[in-house]
Amino acid sequence: MTTSIQQEPALQPLDEYNQSLMSQVHPPDWVNPEPVAGYDLVVIGAGTAGLVVAAGAAGLGLGLKVALIERSLMGGDCLNVGCVPSKCVIRSSRVVADMRDAAPFGIQPPNGIEVDFAAVMQRMRKIRASISPNDSAERFRKLGIDVFLGSAQFVDQKTIAVNGSQLRFKKAVIATGARASHPNIPGLAEAGYLTNETVFSLTECPKRLAVIGGGPIGCELAQAFQRLGSEVTLLHKHSHLLDREDSDAAEIIQQQFAQEKLHFILDCTLEKVETSAAGKVIHYCQNGVSRSVTVDEILVGAGRTPNLDGLNLEVVNVEYDAKKGVVVNEYLQTTNPRIYAAGDICMNWKFTHAADAAARIVIKNTLFSPFGLGRSKLSSLVMPWVTYTDPEVAHVGLYETEAKAKGLETNTITIPFSEVDRALADGEPAGFVKILHKRGSDQILGATIVARHAGEMISEITLAIVTKQGLNALSGVIHPYPTQAEAIKKAADAYRRTLLTPRTQTLLKLLTKFS
Repeated sequence: MTTSIQQEPALQPLDEYNQSLMSQVHPPDWVNPEPVAGYDLVVIGAGTAGLVVAAGAAGLGLGLKVALIERSLMGGDCLNVGCVPSKCVIRSSRVVADMRDAAPFGIQPPNGIEVDFAAVMQRMRKIRASISPNDSAERFRKLGIDVFLGSAQFVDQKTIAVNGSQLRFKKAVIATGARASHPNIPGLAEAGYLTNETVFSLTECPKRLAVIGGGPIGCELAQAFQRLGSEVTLLHKHSHLLDREDSDAAEIIQQQFAQEKLHFILDCTLEKVETSAAGKVIHYCQNGVSRSVTVDEILVGAGRTPNLDGLNLEVVNVEYDAKKGVVVNEYLQTTNPRIYAAGDICMNWKFTHAADAAARIVIKNTLFSPFGLGRSKLSSLVMPWVTYTDPEVAHVGLYETEAKAKGLETNTITIPFSEVDRALADGEPAGFVKILHKRGSDQILGATIVARHAGEMISEITLAIVTKQGLNALSGVIHPYPTQAEAIKKAADAYRRTLLTPRTQTLLKLLTKFS
């Protein structure tokens, strides 16, 4: 018998765009299919990792029986409350910055830039809805996948229950992701706060906004809301913003925030939150002194909690940690050899592209590695990432401290964008390309780029690392002039110049005599 599902609470506001989104990613009239006798693969969670596993397995044309279960919104965080909406809002905030900073380019900005915040958020909702068919229940049904909307629970070693249906499986994949953590700060819950899961439902810009957390999410949204009209106060427990990034890169972002008059409070411990007639009062301690700041809204941008609740993992002997998620080996296999996991539920890399890459490993290891032969390892991935501040910070490979911990001797080549013609023409001299290579070799170990479009540039270096091409190879790549990516070639050329030793010069001089 088929079972209908109960509609999830609608995203707010319930305008035409959010209604369109909901009709794709959690249709109110969806009817779960009748389960087949047995599934080759059952995937729990329809975020990036789950969608890629399900579509990849079903799309091979092998007649595999695949089921996909989602209790909330298909597309997961990325589509609904993460990558897509945040980048839409960030793009609008960059327009404000371009208008504000137009004078050096010979363009007089208007007297007072008016931001229609409601229109900014409407644009975001419109774009999000337009992308949603890619992750829709109907699309995956048409791929031959049995899509079940509802909460999944392991019943026994071969069965998963969802909304009264019993799904028998040969292999299962847990891809339930993670959610924003709820900080244990006295009074915060009572005062009310936003997370990435609720901030994109705003239709009015908070006049005063506190952002808790100076990591990537906190910094991205703090800068965007400051540009869109909020008076932002960013509170961070460490002595520097983006403290896990290259310190030189983080310093540029911190200086940019100061230039934009974004107020940040570092090395602070949050003590409590109270409400008053003036707003929400955050009490914190800094350098042993208690202080407070009053705001209209609080956005928590720090910490993720794995979505483990209700899965009943004990019954299938899957080990997990309440803070870190499902325990997997390097093949993404759980402590139950028939059950795998991918994405935020089990990985330190909490990025959409990381979940995608891990899902591809899971497809191979679950379906095409008999007796464990030919399995792929998560540790074999070369993982880039980007913090989408303005300028962006992109990184791939090792940091210098990590290389040192591995006992590697290294050299670093840094090309500031103040030496790159296109960056000067663009009025974007702040930033750099920094490449870490093995001492005595052109082998690239890692790289950090700080630039307005650093995320678009890092893939060249990622490709070089993956294909084991060194700085010599990059030096031979012709880069169009003028582009900011020319900084990468400049770094490679700088390495080549280090090879020009007195002995090499003597040899070259000799060659000229016979040429």
